[in-house]
Amino acid sequence: MFGARGSSKPQSRIDCLIGAGTTIEGNITFTGGLRVDGRVRGAVVAADGGDGTLVLSEHAQIEGEIRVSHVVINGTVVGPIHAAEYVELQAKANVTGDIHYKTLEMQLGAVLQGRLVYQSDAKSDKVVQLKPAAAE
Repeated sequence: MFGARGSSKPQSRIDCLIGAGTTIEGNITFTGGLRVDGRVRGAVVAADGGDGTLVLSEHAQIEGEIRVSHVVINGTVVGPIHAAEYVELQAKANVTGDIHYKTLEMQLGAVLQGRLVYQSDAKSDKVVQLKPAAAE
């Protein structure tokens, strides 16, 4: 759960930048890599639920839901985070909201006000498999 990084790592390529001093009001859908140095009020989502890497600098602020495969946070987030693969909370991260993750890395100094919700690959033992009715 907290061990070595899983099967995939965040992309090293950044395709889009929201610069310092920029404020965006509205939802963002992106592919590839997105770095935020400014402020976003709205959801930030990887297109079609695909692989997307979001990087927040220490001055970045997001007020809204984040739904990506990989996220690296060193700024402020107010809202839930859903990461299909990997979450990294760096030393200046300040998150208010629940984090849904598969792999988590949290550095000393990061602040979380919310729940950590682990998403496992294995299906629950409590799930009952339904069998189709036999044809007569």
